[in-house]
Amino acid sequence: MKKTIAVIPGDGVGPEIVDEAVKVLDAVARKFGHDFGLTTYPVGGAAYDLCGDCLPDATLAACKAADAVLLGAVGGPKWDALPGPQRPEKRALLTLRKELGLFGNLRPAKVWDALKGASPLKPEIVSAGIDVLVVRELIGGIYFGAHETAPDGQSACDKMAYSVPEIERIARLAFEAARKRRDRVTSVDKANVLATSRLWRETVSRLGAAEYPDVALDHMYVDNAAMQLVRDPAHFDVLLTENMFGDILSDEASQITGSIGMLPSASLGTGGHGLYEPIHGSAPDIAGKNIANPIATILSAALMLRHSFGLKAEAAAIEQAVGTVLAQGVRTADIAAGGASVSTSGMGAAIVEVL
Repeated sequence: MKKTIAVIPGDGVGPEIVDEAVKVLDAVARKFGHDFGLTTYPVGGAAYDLCGDCLPDATLAACKAADAVLLGAVGGPKWDALPGPQRPEKRALLTLRKELGLFGNLRPAKVWDALKGASPLKPEIVSAGIDVLVVRELIGGIYFGAHETAPDGQSACDKMAYSVPEIERIARLAFEAARKRRDRVTSVDKANVLATSRLWRETVSRLGAAEYPDVALDHMYVDNAAMQLVRDPAHFDVLLTENMFGDILSDEASQITGSIGMLPSASLGTGGHGLYEPIHGSAPDIAGKNIANPIATILSAALMLRHSFGLKAEAAAIEQAVGTVLAQGVRTADIAAGGASVSTSGMGAAIVEVL
């Protein structure tokens, strides 16, 4: 199979962790006989330093033309003083999501057997199993609504809006994902307060009954969902949320697994196009030290193979290699619990060797 991948390392530890994911993709290509054309483009603060724009036109065009996009991370204190619309997080990330039509974000959060002791939850809770897929609507809601501040600076307003087609689109993604997992969707809202949440609940309920009667559906207020994620995470299979609630709950889910450096994500549009990235940030405090955990980025590459290219065996090979390396006791500093650790490149090399 021949595919093109736009590689946008970004800022902080982004270049280091993306390098290891690229090595893994090269190893997969050699093993399975594929041709992945990977080309690197600037994005984020690094792009701003180069040309005064966190998302240059050439980078955006390349991302649109590619079969998939692999992203490291963007942002850092160096660019915090930029005006809001020009900052890496908004200019690069939000614009990419909108321009590429990436309406759905998949964030799997699971505890690997070799890392059960790293979870902050009680052992009896962890032993019941933690394997949650957060499906988050990504280009609607309050993040993409109008943002207004009164001329006197004494009040502000952010608009949250959703339409039935937007809700149906993300709900179908969640129901389809559940059919490949454990056939259960928990839809999160605040229907006791918000009009958008009432529309969300009505739409998800109707769609589930009409098109997915084989998938169990329950509804949960967002505050209760936040509590149940730490009290009884085994209850959840697929967690369906609007944009802001998903942003918050997926970060919470990442913490109960033990390390944010382990968790990948996929942002999907129609026709298989997607952007793949670790859920952690640019970590400027450890940038350039070769100590960042590259596993989340490597697992994001596995999601790319599965969701954008339909290469299930190749994706599984990466995931199995990660599991094998962890079972062997190989650890980066963030998951070493004070014990011996390897570098970013050392972890990448260990995974490539297993592949």
